[in-house]
Amino acid sequence: MSVAAADELRLGELLAALSLAGDLANGMPLEKSMRTCLLAVSIGRELGLDDRVLSDTFFMTLLRAIGCTAFASEEAAAYGDDIAYRNTYFPVDFGSDSEVIAATQTNLARDEPPNVRADAVQRFFAEGPRLAAEMATSACSVAVRFSARLGMSDDVATSLTHVWERWDGQGFPAQLAEDAIAMPARLAHISIVTEIDHRVSGRAAAIENVKRRRGGWFDPNLTDAFLGNADALLAALEVGSVWDAVLDAEPSPRMTVAAQNIDRVASAFGDFVDLKSPFTLGHSSGVARLAESAGAQIGVEPGVLQSAGCLHDLGAVSVSSSIWNKPGPLTMAEWERVRLHAYYTERILTQSPALASLAPIAGMHHERCDGTGYHRNAPGPILGTAARVLAAADVFQALTEPRPHRRALAAADAARVLNDEAAAGHLDREAVAAVLTVAGERPAPAAWPAGLSDREVQVLRLLARGNTRKEIAAALFISPSTVHTHTLHVYEKTGVSTRAAVALFAMEHDLLRD
Repeated sequence: MSVAAADELRLGELLAALSLAGDLANGMPLEKSMRTCLLAVSIGRELGLDDRVLSDTFFMTLLRAIGCTAFASEEAAAYGDDIAYRNTYFPVDFGSDSEVIAATQTNLARDEPPNVRADAVQRFFAEGPRLAAEMATSACSVAVRFSARLGMSDDVATSLTHVWERWDGQGFPAQLAEDAIAMPARLAHISIVTEIDHRVSGRAAAIENVKRRRGGWFDPNLTDAFLGNADALLAALEVGSVWDAVLDAEPSPRMTVAAQNIDRVASAFGDFVDLKSPFTLGHSSGVARLAESAGAQIGVEPGVLQSAGCLHDLGAVSVSSSIWNKPGPLTMAEWERVRLHAYYTERILTQSPALASLAPIAGMHHERCDGTGYHRNAPGPILGTAARVLAAADVFQALTEPRPHRRALAAADAARVLNDEAAAGHLDREAVAAVLTVAGERPAPAAWPAGLSDREVQVLRLLARGNTRKEIAAALFISPSTVHTHTLHVYEKTGVSTRAAVALFAMEHDLLRD
């Protein structure tokens, strides 16, 4: 089973699939980012922009959410649910105090217990601007790295750092104003919000809000271009799926990626997901590595499990980081959200012709041979060899990683658990044997990347997982001041400046395993 039959794959199609995961991560309906993309490119064409700028706009709007997992754990800690928090403020005009206050009092943490909600509202009014600026800085630094990995232009990367800026200079993190904001970002500003207003309240409300925000949030020239043909622009969003329309809207020349390089894209997707929680950093790439090597032992087609492993947890972004990071037992409602992540993985991959063949493999990574898994409770005869190997690799990798409720297990202890699961009929015996055969194969690096020392790598691992200076000092039996010095060296050598960017650097260079 191959990923795709063509030698060249359209990058726009692959990133459209990723945008569906971004929608889930922000609590938005599927294809929200795609509708935003279609509207932004259409407004750009109304303005007569050249194809280069339109292409940057096309990719920037599809990638707009690529940094949204970078600060998810911090947002969850502050407001109870990172997804609900971001969803609360997307359509809010931060140039209007009354809108901000109303949204906060009415919608912030509205599904949380009363005490959590009260704390979240109080924290927002006390620390909201600082946390928002930290979020933007963290997300921007990560978005730039992802953009480069996916082969985007420098202008796309720059535009991604301007997502939260405003025409009037009241945005963040840099308070840029007017033409200092990249054109693709300005097109994204008006399109992101207008898509929400149109979907929630209809054409008239969307048009009225654009008029009201002209010269404040939105570029006046873009506003006028939209208003000059608003009905037709909005009508294009009022169809069922916009998948085909968005792909047709990509300017020429259309970007492609060689089919044999699909893993570069899949790896970026996996790291995007794993940033969701400090406990899952490097999980997808670890599963991919194990599954691909194990699959080779028992005849799985090369490359299939590498890609499926990177992509298997795409749907995990639909679950709040407060759940993934919870140290205690999950409630029934929380558990149901977790169970659905495998379903969302399958649905995202199914939408893309280039990735659809991976959907039944990646979507079954929590199924079990005796039918006790999820999301389908599929019995063993339905599970193919690749799905059985992926399930075993996922379990082993997870057991050897820390989780909120336990420490990482040693490889020998994880192997005992897998053998017990196979004996009980949960996991496939052949798949377990193959995974355990290859699990210990990891050559030591000749040297750490970026000139890092052994101690700096130790600090980097703990820093990436969100440990404080005191916690790192206690874990390594060194002083907090020494940790501070090592941290400065880590930032300097890696060229990054936020925890999320350090975490992404660690995943890119496979530094998270001892």
